Amino acid sequence: MGHGIKLTEAQWDELDRLRLTNPSKTVFRNCMIILLSDSRQTIAAIARQVGCGTDTVARIRRLYRQGGATALIPGKSTGRPCRATATYRQALRQAVQTSPLKLGYGFTSWSAGRLAQHLARRTGISYSDDQIRRILHQEGFSFRRPKHTLKGKRDEAACDNARKKLSRLKKTL
Repeated sequence: MGHGIKLTEAQWDELDRLRLTNPSKTVFRNCMIILLSDSRQTIAAIARQVGCGTDTVARIRRLYRQGGATALIPGKSTGRPCRATATYRQALRQAVQTSPLKLGYGFTSWSAGRLAQHLARRTGISYSDDQIRRILHQEGFSFRRPKHTLKGKRDEAACDNARKKLSRLKKTL
């Protein structure tokens, strides 16, 4: 298992080209592991240089021996498919671009929670606030939590008078 990998010049060139042309950091790391394995370094030394564990180095070397350079490119992560269908995403885009007031709500801006509840009612698919934020990001929307102030809800003239009075009181102390 600790035996290095001896590369031909063609294999070296293939790995070097893949490392420099593929945008994935993982592919770069995997290619570096194999290229460094050609230099008779120990698995532990390669792991330190590349910044990963020895088990990763051993796994990547095994993958390369079994499938060559193409085995260094990770496949699509398996996992549960997203429940946010095209219809759901369309409803999300439409809701985000519509004022909640126009939809009959008593508030003026969407929060992730409010948007999640609205879309759950419309589509039957419910998500957590965090997941809604991730889907919004995927759809190209930036999301900022609203800054709650009293501006527009208070008597601005009375507020200014109070601010001036406070300033005068501070000066007399």
